Amino acid sequence: MEKEKTIDHALRATWQAVAKIYNEQASKHESTMAMAMALLYIDFDNGTPSTALGPSMGMEATSLSRILKNMEDKGLIYREKNPEDGRSVFIKLTELGIEKRELSKLSVYKFNQSIRENISEEKINHFFEVTDLINKLINQKAIFDND
Repeated sequence: MEKEKTIDHALRATWQAVAKIYNEQASKHESTMAMAMALLYIDFDNGTPSTALGPSMGMEATSLSRILKNMEDKGLIYREKNPEDGRSVFIKLTELGIEKRELSKLSVYKFNQSIRENISEEKINHFFEVTDLINKLINQKAIFDND
């Protein structure tokens, strides 16, 4: 089987291309795609528990820690102790973080709008059906079940 015709290759190559254009866009604003994603995943009004942010973004704790440290250094976020549990911390947006979050939202909107202008709704629906099924098979451990 040629690697260009495997599903995993198509997914990986496409995600790398998407990540590249998002990183190029983010760099115009002295940011990275990972920081922009984190801004979008942080609850605008109440903040987000630091322990919930990684899983919601599909990111390991060590990678997320570095990103949050950089974001804190850039003045995009701050940490606030949970008043109900002093062991946990909420990640909250600063005013600058809110501004950068809006830029991130615009970039995501523009990307999605551009794709939707060039691909039929039927094909987009099929795309989501396929990705949902792939995720379901992975979550059910139905791919490498007895290896």
